[in-house]
Amino acid sequence: MYQDEDPTETSEWLDALESLIEYEGVERAKYILERLSERASREGTELPYSITTPFRNTIPLRDEARMPGDLFMERRIRSLIRWNALAMVLRANKRPGELGGHVSTFSSAATLYDVGFNYFFHAGDENRGADLVYFQGHASPGVYARSYLEGRFDEKQLDKYREEVGGEGLSSYPHPWLMPDYWQFPTVSMGLGPIQAIYQAHVMKYLHSRELIDMGDRKVWCFVGDGECDEPETLGSISKAGREKLDNLVFVVNCNLQRLDGPVRGNGKIIQELEGIFRGADWNVIKVVWGRMWDPLFEKDEDGVMQKAMDELVDGELQNYISQGPAYTRKEFFGKYPELSKLAEDLTDEDIKKLNRGGHDPYKVYAAYQRAAREANGKPTVILAHTIKGYGFGAAGEGQNTAHSLKKLDKDALKAFRDRFGIPLKDDELEDVPYYRPAPDSPELVYMNKRRQELGGFYPRRRKDTQPLKVPELDVFKTVLEGSGDREVSSTMTFVRLLNALVKDKRVGKRVVPIVPDEARTFGMEGMFRQLGIYTAEGQKYVPEDRDQIMYYREDKKGQILQEGISEAGSMAAWMAAATSYSHNDFPLIPFYIFYSMFGYQRVGDLVWASGDMQARGFLIGGTAGRTTLNGEGLQHQDGHSHVLFNVVPNCRSYDPAFGYEMAVVIQRGIKEMFEDNRNVFYYLTIENENYHQPAMPKTKGLADQIIKGMYKLESVETKGRKKGPRVQLLGSGAILNEVRAAAQLLKDDWGVASDVWSVTSYNELARDGMHVERWNHLHPDDTQKKPYVTQCLEKQQGPVVSSTDYIKLHSEQLRAYIPKTYMTLGTDGFGRSDTRERLRHFFEIDRYYVTVNALSALAKDGELKSDQVLEAMRKYGIDRNKPNPVGS
Repeated sequence: MYQDEDPTETSEWLDALESLIEYEGVERAKYILERLSERASREGTELPYSITTPFRNTIPLRDEARMPGDLFMERRIRSLIRWNALAMVLRANKRPGELGGHVSTFSSAATLYDVGFNYFFHAGDENRGADLVYFQGHASPGVYARSYLEGRFDEKQLDKYREEVGGEGLSSYPHPWLMPDYWQFPTVSMGLGPIQAIYQAHVMKYLHSRELIDMGDRKVWCFVGDGECDEPETLGSISKAGREKLDNLVFVVNCNLQRLDGPVRGNGKIIQELEGIFRGADWNVIKVVWGRMWDPLFEKDEDGVMQKAMDELVDGELQNYISQGPAYTRKEFFGKYPELSKLAEDLTDEDIKKLNRGGHDPYKVYAAYQRAAREANGKPTVILAHTIKGYGFGAAGEGQNTAHSLKKLDKDALKAFRDRFGIPLKDDELEDVPYYRPAPDSPELVYMNKRRQELGGFYPRRRKDTQPLKVPELDVFKTVLEGSGDREVSSTMTFVRLLNALVKDKRVGKRVVPIVPDEARTFGMEGMFRQLGIYTAEGQKYVPEDRDQIMYYREDKKGQILQEGISEAGSMAAWMAAATSYSHNDFPLIPFYIFYSMFGYQRVGDLVWASGDMQARGFLIGGTAGRTTLNGEGLQHQDGHSHVLFNVVPNCRSYDPAFGYEMAVVIQRGIKEMFEDNRNVFYYLTIENENYHQPAMPKTKGLADQIIKGMYKLESVETKGRKKGPRVQLLGSGAILNEVRAAAQLLKDDWGVASDVWSVTSYNELARDGMHVERWNHLHPDDTQKKPYVTQCLEKQQGPVVSSTDYIKLHSEQLRAYIPKTYMTLGTDGFGRSDTRERLRHFFEIDRYYVTVNALSALAKDGELKSDQVLEAMRKYGIDRNKPNPVGS
């Protein structure tokens, strides 16, 4: 380390800098330092580089915005909220069932939320839309407790916390599905709130730039835990926010230094680490480290020794200062250096105990929020607030590793909490841990409600529905309904034609939001680049290298396509924001997110589940779907199970259409269901890249309804000269439907077996209908029993049933209970691999030859044929019955 050889000269430089700041301001000082840095670099000087600042508040005391409200009244209200949040959890754990609950997260963040509710979280009015707030899931008891004081909930509802089955309870965490008038975003699966918030702010800018909605001063606030920042979704997209200049976005990171089991960074400083990460991603960083009780000590610290000691600290020690008490702090912190010890010689233990952390000081928090919300400089802002987990619980849990699991307090701890926060309850009342709410005309509630009235009313609240859209009729897709003529095209290209038709529709075209994760060319969508433009916050600052081509890469500030780069999670989060625009913006959007189906759910399953919870409406399109359709890519690209995965989301409707007209029907009906009928569902469709003839839509009566229900009879293949004889029912979906149709011809030509071919557009919808009917029948034994739709289709048909799909057998096995016949399923169980489509389908035993052999086998099982014919067919088609099972090979 360089030794200071001329302290006097050093002091003169520092004095000059202080004078510059005092008389000309920090901006001038910043400019001079930048010029000095440039000159030093030009001379080859290697400058020390740091993207972190000293471990202290970003905003100097002299620059703090003054909080305009009544500090003492607000502390009183905050104390009541703390008590009722605690009471709700403790009472829940006194009841049978041990329902649990969390109080330590909110105890650390109460001031952070309180300042937001009092001054910043606008609920919307006739002049502006509402701010959007992503609450930390574990802090939900505190939000409920505030709503209780506001009169939105009564004691009966608080006592139903985590008792949701009856329909009147309060959900354990923010769940819009369970509380559709209240919660906006599901956030308790850690990491999902931050990435959702970033792309929510992104989509809001997108809508503003396209002049669809004037977003005005609306903000997106996201409350994040410091431990949560280890989730890849939390920090993985912060560069997006910096790059897109999302100055409508504010992160508040509750740095209580603890995660669920222990310190976040016991051997380091999580606040400093996060400062560097966010600053490097071009965010404004505001650190709220120390409360105002530290300000006099900083003023006295002329030599910087206290700052030096703070910079040397690690989080594990900061935790000890809370859990071990003021005597420990005096010895281990103030006793570290003689100068520091002298600085604290007049402080009593009680004074040291009152040296508060910034996140618990409303003045410091207000100043940070004010700068973030009112003085943004074209960048997103993160506020790193230093707090204490379990704040207020004293020896029962304050700053302790066990704080997160704190759910019970003994009577002495409860008394101490009551006394600390001034709750007017007597000792003999504490046994039942009663709630406490002053009279409606009390100063506390009058003040509280007045503050919210100035900000548009109660918060949180959610809009359930919006004005229905007038959706186009099916004939908007006329060119697709007429088929492909002599051309062979893939269902992927057919989808692009459908999307093109939709964006041109005057009724809904501007509301369509195509979203792709850097795979538009794979899906044949590059033609939309020039037509619609790719949204970017700053427009196109360069001339694209393919500018002389018809389908050049056109970026535009008013672009309609969201091209989110190589990020399935980011694309999904953008889709979620668009798919809930009907609620958050009162402006329905119709988003289509097109992705590799193999990665679609696997990469973002948690977000898909959250989409169901938050009642998203839109289309997820699994491109290049199926395990054998994408023939050259291999194991990690070939999808044989996405429909099984999407089927676990209760309000997701999934379809595997084979033909363009099937897809057109599903999309048109889906738009109607979601945006005209205001139904809380979303759709998953798979599309393939195999070219084949796309037939025109048959004129069959009621065909569209049958497509939506999940299956319809496509064709019958009859044998000549035989009125009676063996017959089978063949089921297929997607690209494998053509193999099933080919098998029907082999059965007729080679074996004299007739067949009916069924296009199954959705095994999942058929199975759900079957389960629904089965449940109804069990509960209504005295009524005429109903029949599932698949049963109705097949029960009067002749012969066994054979199903073949490009998905694992479980996908079609769902129907076994509802098919009153011999039923054989073929599927692509096992890992995928690269080869030709023909070889892959033979390997997985789903091609026309295996369909034929299995049909003959089913007929033999039913006594319609002799087993010798099955063996003969295997020899004829080159099927080796001793080849390894594809599941294990």
